[in-house]
Amino acid sequence: MFMYVFSIVLIVASNIFYNIFQKSTPQKADPFSALFITYLTAAVFTAIIFFINKTDKSFLQSFKDLNWTSVALGIAIVGLEFGYLMAYRAGWKISVGSLVANIALALVLIPIGIFIFKEGFGTDKVIGAIFCIIGLIFINK
Repeated sequence: MFMYVFSIVLIVASNIFYNIFQKSTPQKADPFSALFITYLTAAVFTAIIFFINKTDKSFLQSFKDLNWTSVALGIAIVGLEFGYLMAYRAGWKISVGSLVANIALALVLIPIGIFIFKEGFGTDKVIGAIFCIIGLIFINK
């Protein structure tokens, strides 16, 4: 139960800082220089955490179980980061841009969850999705 709640709290807390930092990135900064430093920092931080975290595999052995998804995720993350940076530079407000993006994301993930991952989607979730769509209309008026 702890990890169930903690994981969502970590996502929300990290997203708060993520959006504040994205919005605060200097307008004149080259977006790809900013991304380079971001990922360099993330790589160093991840390496430190890897060595602090005790596992039964060595650093090199830990790569054995990976597949194409890690590379694909890296590409997707660059798109995500660049998209948010450009959205804020285009004038999206921090209070609205992330909300619109996340609601739209949630709505697009519904059919993916249903048809690809065979997840259920009951009446209560349909009603919630309808409210999300109504919310998107009101937010963008």
